[in-house]
Amino acid sequence: MDVLNELEHHNRIAWMAMFDGRLLSLENNIVTLDFSDARKLAGHHDIANTSTGLTRHLAALESAITAITGCEITVQLLAEMH
Repeated sequence: MDVLNELEHHNRIAWMAMFDGRLLSLENNIVTLDFSDARKLAGHHDIANTSTGLTRHLAALESAITAITGCEITVQLLAEMH
């Protein structure tokens, strides 16, 4: 939760976009997020199709992770793996 709090503090829009993500894996400094559960909810958003801000949101999340953990991490979405 510290990472999400950090993200919300610095970029509330990125926080809202990333909030529904579920950690799928962390391997070799790559975090993979899964947003498939978000599609089950009413009013869901499809994070993979928000291309204009997606790169900025991922960068903001990576910065928040680094600020909290001190580790350089790359974030990818499950949809990017297919």
